[in-house]
Amino acid sequence: MTTFFMFGKYSVDAARAASAKRTEKAVTVIQSIGGELKAAYALLGQTDLVLIVDVPGVHEAMKASVELSKLLGIGFATSPAVPVDEFDKLILD
Repeated sequence: MTTFFMFGKYSVDAARAASAKRTEKAVTVIQSIGGELKAAYALLGQTDLVLIVDVPGVHEAMKASVELSKLLGIGFATSPAVPVDEFDKLILD
């Protein structure tokens, strides 16, 4: 599994439609591609939402991003994440 951070920006309509039920639907989308929602946070500033997900790979991350955008009306910028201890090993080799 690969960890991705999904940074979301609400449209006006998406903000109006926010609900716990919609969040449950988003979790179902992530699970349907073999992933897991590790954490979700609402933010202040340029980004309204961050999802931390584990998915099998890049293709699944792209699918999750598109499917969630269609479902929620939220635009996502999705980035892979590597724990710092693993990063340290990568740059030292």
